[in-house]
Amino acid sequence: MYHRALTNTILTKFGKGKAIILVGPRQVGKTTLIRELLKEKSHLFLDGDDPTVRQLLNNPNTEQIKTILGTNKLVFIDEAQRIKGLGLTLKIITDQLKDVQLLISGSSAFDLKSEFNEPLTGRKWEYQLLPISWEEYEEKQGLIIGEQQLENRLIFGMYPDVLNNPNEERDVLKNLVDSYLYKDILALEDIRKPEVLDKLLQALAFQIGSEVNYTELSQLVGVDKNTVSKYIDILQKGYVIFKLGGFSRNLRNEIKSTRKIYFYDNGLRNLIIGNFTPFAMRADKGALWENFLISERIKQNWYKNTLAKTYFWRTKQQQEIDFIEEKEGEISAYEFKWKDRKNKKFPTTFTSNYNTKTHYIDRENFRSFVKII
Repeated sequence: MYHRALTNTILTKFGKGKAIILVGPRQVGKTTLIRELLKEKSHLFLDGDDPTVRQLLNNPNTEQIKTILGTNKLVFIDEAQRIKGLGLTLKIITDQLKDVQLLISGSSAFDLKSEFNEPLTGRKWEYQLLPISWEEYEEKQGLIIGEQQLENRLIFGMYPDVLNNPNEERDVLKNLVDSYLYKDILALEDIRKPEVLDKLLQALAFQIGSEVNYTELSQLVGVDKNTVSKYIDILQKGYVIFKLGGFSRNLRNEIKSTRKIYFYDNGLRNLIIGNFTPFAMRADKGALWENFLISERIKQNWYKNTLAKTYFWRTKQQQEIDFIEEKEGEISAYEFKWKDRKNKKFPTTFTSNYNTKTHYIDRENFRSFVKII
């Protein structure tokens, strides 16, 4: 079992009078984390996959809620996205039963947010859990195994089941895609054209690290631009992909209305394109390295609540910087290279106009980037 970076953060919120909500993609360890937090503590477990539980928690009144909870002061509701009207039920508990600590997990962020946001405004602590971070991985496995396994992680990713089942990574990832992408997302969002989603995912997977154009994507997959935008939004809310926007402040030639799209997990991306060729033989080494580094940085910023804003930078003259981070008024610029960064240079257009720190991240020093102290 991997010790998760959020463990201590969540523990500090116990007994503060608010519900604790943990969201994220399937199979990243949300239930495992909450069970670990509640280990050896008396609690009530309510499974949203259970039809009886769904019926009991669908808009009960205060007295019915008291009967369901009994004398339990710790209550864990798992797979909460399955329970209709749960937001109002949780509001009653947090308002009327202030000695009850609620812990809620759910796999579908887009569904959970619509259910909970309004009823639980000011009544919840919400956290996002992603696949195992590099920091969590090396904390358990150690530096030597980390060094030995880095290239495998760039190919197969960081999902817990992938890490726990060596030599079965392809089967684990295929099962994850079949059970989550092509069932949960399609069903929950009533997507009528799964073949379009499949084509779009493949197109995005081939374009990681490159700017994406919604008009070109619409022509490629055969739907209008608005449908492409809607599907990308769904995939982002479902923790499959995330976007980086272009950084712009005051230079006339900066490109503003553009974005790059990355995957939260390399293994998921490689499964979508059907390519698990060893890293040394890959033509897309740079894209895999960039996706890994940026997704790991996103995890760190979330878990450690840095409030950092993240971008990339490009001009009309094709000057580009891989990653820009703005935190507490300070701008940092990063360039990524797997090996041999001798020919890398930061554009003077950027460095002369912004008061910024510049960093080259490669195979030798990447830990300084994926572990925020």
